Amino acid sequence: MRVRYTAKVAHDTLHAVRGFLAWIGERGIALGGVRSEDLVAYQTAVMALRKADGTHYSSGNLAHRIAAVKALFRFLFRGGYLLTDPSGALEYPRREERLPRGVLTREEARRLVEAPDTSNPLGLRDRAILETFYATGIRASELADLKCADVDTEDRLLRVVLGKGKKDRNVPLTRAAAEAIEAYLEGGRPHMQGASKTARLFLARRGGRMHDSLLNDLVQAAAKTARIEKHATCHTLRHSVATHLLKGGADIRHIQALLGHSSLQATERYTHVEISDLSRVLRRAHPRGR
Repeated sequence: MRVRYTAKVAHDTLHAVRGFLAWIGERGIALGGVRSEDLVAYQTAVMALRKADGTHYSSGNLAHRIAAVKALFRFLFRGGYLLTDPSGALEYPRREERLPRGVLTREEARRLVEAPDTSNPLGLRDRAILETFYATGIRASELADLKCADVDTEDRLLRVVLGKGKKDRNVPLTRAAAEAIEAYLEGGRPHMQGASKTARLFLARRGGRMHDSLLNDLVQAAAKTARIEKHATCHTLRHSVATHLLKGGADIRHIQALLGHSSLQATERYTHVEISDLSRVLRRAHPRGR
């Protein structure tokens, strides 16, 4: 059965589909004759794959391979090329619960947020952005969508409208963040290009939206100025504030509400950071730790 797979897919997805087609071709299985048991066998083969150095592929990589095959058969079934979709038997591998990496120390976080030169409008903006990230753990996309009306510096409150999961939430601001935002609103934003034409709180140099890439560049530039060797991104600050709050005794459900996690399970990985810290202390300090 020769069918042209014409869906616009990413290069790596197309590569995964080609890998599957090569696998069934080696076994003399026609695309139209693939059965559920063939796909289960393919999934088993995918799970057994190794890199050139002998290590396993990540669960994300394996899940992508499975997703590509499922998408292929969904396309064929919906297009009328197949009477049934045999890919229902395919299951995605469980993703590893990876610990946050590159968490900043409290001293590193302080140096990073204080790095911008606040003698100019852009510096005031950058300081306000970094303080907001570190105060609230807000996502980059959520910060980019903030409007001036979403911030109450007097009550030190930030309203995230339609965050991830299309949910609103209110989060408190630290004194430092509230003061940095006030300074930006008074001496920075009025001098930014396009400020009078938009309600958006943080503006790019030319008055547009602060996209994720711009925000990550901002964080990385501040880290370089602060001489922080760790790879720092917006998400680094999100991980850092959660870890620092947990170490400071904050209840995990309060951290969940701050970060906007719909499930407590997403927040619980920060408790694993605490366990890893404890393990290092035990190895270093316990008489029998070594």
